[in-house]
Amino acid sequence: MKKIEAIIKPFKLDEVKEALQEVGVQGITVTEAKGFGRQKGHTELYRGAEYVVDFLPKVKIEIVINEDRQEAAVEAIQKAARTGRIGDGKIFVLNVEEAIRIRTGETGADAI
Repeated sequence: MKKIEAIIKPFKLDEVKEALQEVGVQGITVTEAKGFGRQKGHTELYRGAEYVVDFLPKVKIEIVINEDRQEAAVEAIQKAARTGRIGDGKIFVLNVEEAIRIRTGETGADAI
C-alpha cells in the first residue's frame, strides 16, 4: 500500500477531488495548512503599513491506496492541481506497512 500526500493551492481542491474520484479513489483526508516553498511568501499593504506574509494558505490531501493505483492517482493530482505558476505544490509517496479498519478489524487492502 502507498500513502500519497499532496500539498496544493486551496482553490484547486474540488478539481483534485473530482479527478481522484474518476480514477477510483474512495477515501480522502483534507487538512488546511500554511507554508511556503520557493515563493517565500509575499508582502501585503494593510492600512498603509507593509506586512510580510511568510506562510501562504495551502491544502494537504492524504490518501492510502493499493500500489497498482498509485500512478493513476499521482497523475490525476498532478494534472488537476497544476496552474503552471510557482506555488502549485508537491506530491509525496510513502510506503504504508499496515492499515486497520477500527470498526471491523479488517487489515491490509481490505481496510482501505
